Amino acid sequence: MTAAPQALVFDAYGTLFDVHSVTRLADTLFPGRGAALSQAWRTKQLEYTWLRSLMGRYDGFDVVTADALDWALESLRLEAGAAAREALLAAYRTLSPFPEVRGALEALGRGRPLAILSNGHPEMLDAVVDHNELRVFFGERVLSVHAAGVFKPDPRVYALATATLELPAEAVGFVSSNGWDAAGAKSFGFRAYWVNRAGAPVERLGTAPDAVVADLAGLAGLLGG
Repeated sequence: MTAAPQALVFDAYGTLFDVHSVTRLADTLFPGRGAALSQAWRTKQLEYTWLRSLMGRYDGFDVVTADALDWALESLRLEAGAAAREALLAAYRTLSPFPEVRGALEALGRGRPLAILSNGHPEMLDAVVDHNELRVFFGERVLSVHAAGVFKPDPRVYALATATLELPAEAVGFVSSNGWDAAGAKSFGFRAYWVNRAGAPVERLGTAPDAVVADLAGLAGLLGG
């Protein structure tokens, strides 16, 4: 039996925090259009991280998120005033965690350090972690791609975790709800745990996750938490 990882590193958006918890606010601002706006916003947000990396450009995730929101609003022909736009952007600092997150982190953090490694801008990450009172699980190990100047799945991003934890890649488990992120982490050398909340097929990227779970409670059960 393979030994359990000595440390666990979590993606933030979609893994710990529900990015579509902005839908409630969006639906208040644009009745009946909240879900469509949230989906378009998130899809374009990810696309812009990948495209910037491919172009050799970097802007903080706060800039990327704002650009993606503006595109999504225009694509859906929604008129947002300055106050509505700022409210939507601010919602990323107060995203709701998935319901099982706190209990799973308590279990998974027994006897091993936990960290976050996210595309998020440092200020955005600190805000959402502290808003949800999850700092107790991570301490100062809330890591942003900002330090590498490139977005996931670039290997330089995953190297931030090994440097911070002072562990080899093979001793670290990486947890993400994004199949492409799990593939990037596995390619880097981490043990990859894919939280497949949507029941999606495994990405065809030449590597497969070490385990697939439906949520973080399933991961806690798998790793004996």
